[in-house]
Amino acid sequence: METIIKTNKLCKSFSTGGTQIHVIKNLDISFEKGAFTVVMGPSGSGKSTLLYSISGMDKPTLGEAWFGDKNIAGLTQDELALFRRNNCGFVFQQVNLIDSMSVMDNVLACGLLASRDKKAVVAKAAGLLEKVGLERGLWGKLPAQLSSGEAQRVGIVRALINSPAVLFADEPTGALDQKTGHEVLDFMTELNGAGKTILIITHDPNIAARARRIIKMEDGRIIQ
Repeated sequence: METIIKTNKLCKSFSTGGTQIHVIKNLDISFEKGAFTVVMGPSGSGKSTLLYSISGMDKPTLGEAWFGDKNIAGLTQDELALFRRNNCGFVFQQVNLIDSMSVMDNVLACGLLASRDKKAVVAKAAGLLEKVGLERGLWGKLPAQLSSGEAQRVGIVRALINSPAVLFADEPTGALDQKTGHEVLDFMTELNGAGKTILIITHDPNIAARARRIIKMEDGRIIQ
């Protein structure tokens, strides 16, 4: 399969109280286009930092992070923002919708950053909201009026509105009950079946059971 992301001697360190903490250590790894990959490991293992480094949310300290034919480790902050908008979708445990905006407007706010064709963006948003099972009566509601499962569905639609090359997720079911979590996973599995590349950071064995590939991290390194 085609490689979509790869790293070369990737390192990430933080300085705390004069002490250097090495979170990712000389990591060489690749991710295949169209795969459903899960990265697991204990807290502090570096798995979320890896996601941030390969998606352009954070810059590595040393090494390379290739996304297609572009080494994103060398991009400026403005270039990274544009790169993320055009290539990456993000789903997090805390959805962080804009409280003062409706469900539809939360989605459109992201979609209209990439396209000025409002009619097309509205049509795409409506199609995605229907696809995740969010009934039309909720589209005008504020985030505070949604259940956690409904909010997470909106978060997934927001992540997909610009047709990202990769959908990144960090503990996407962590705040959901078991039934709703399974429904979210069913939709992500369906997306992957249609060819979407998915990379999930998680502790959840139910998510790992859906993956084609499981990577285990410990102390900033791949152990399995």
